[in-house]
Amino acid sequence: MSEGATLPLLVAALAATCFAAGPAAFSEQPGKIQVSIEGKPFTTMFYSADLDKPFLHPLRTSTGIVVTRGWPVDPAPGDSTDHPHQRGLWWAHGLTNSVDFWTNGPKTGRYVLKSSPKADPKSGTIRAELDMVGPAKQVIGSLVEEYAFSAPGSNRVVDVLVRILADRGAPIKLGDTREGVMGVRVCEELNESRGATLLNSEGGVGEKQIWGKRANWVDYSGKVSGEVVGVAMFDHPSNPKFPTFWMARGYGLVAANCFGESEFTGDKTRDGSLTIPAGGRMEFHHRVVIHLGDANAAGVGKLYDKWAAVKFTAR
Repeated sequence: MSEGATLPLLVAALAATCFAAGPAAFSEQPGKIQVSIEGKPFTTMFYSADLDKPFLHPLRTSTGIVVTRGWPVDPAPGDSTDHPHQRGLWWAHGLTNSVDFWTNGPKTGRYVLKSSPKADPKSGTIRAELDMVGPAKQVIGSLVEEYAFSAPGSNRVVDVLVRILADRGAPIKLGDTREGVMGVRVCEELNESRGATLLNSEGGVGEKQIWGKRANWVDYSGKVSGEVVGVAMFDHPSNPKFPTFWMARGYGLVAANCFGESEFTGDKTRDGSLTIPAGGRMEFHHRVVIHLGDANAAGVGKLYDKWAAVKFTAR
């Protein structure tokens, strides 16, 4: 895909409500929206004004097992305390017009909500509209994030749509950096050091075979609370520069990142950046599957193939 290319747009019609009527039930409290599926807690979207970006935390299996790290939001015994910006499931880019939105701190950017997120129980979707604000309070552009929740069989699924809008009269350059973009931080039991398995669609196993490599999907699975469970992340064929590179770490980070080409390949002559022209847009579709059993038992490859065949059309 060339710089500034525009991808199809899929936007669900959403209503501002927080009651159960479909695949997911929503309960709103100040700064957060709790999500239940089939009457059981699944996750919570955190979005209060003191946060640098919204995120989902924690993620649970259909049996209630938490598969994401608790720290720093809700620390569990034995949790590591590295990378405080890696909270549950989130989207961010570390070099947007030279601004770092991936990490958090006084010199980094913030995704600031334009209004409270809208939860639609009919479609099981939460939609958030945000300004991309740099450390000097400059607004670079807009961001739309949509999270759709479903429960096919014993799996729990989050479909993520992220749309970036260069709507401030200037282009947006998404630079070449390994810091990004669609990320999930799994719980300590799913770390490689604890015996968990990191697997990708190409048959790569472990960080050494997966970090910085292109693949359709990456899966982390292992035993948590005595039960084998896993978390898979999918990259859709409609996404920029498909298949994506993966910022996948043995300590529990899985992130799909098509931009970090020079860093992932070690070839400094390559440039993985993409530029959205003024007035343009760029769109990403990812799916996260929380499953029982390991990747093979859950049929992650077949699940991916079925989802990858979906054609996203403009509305």
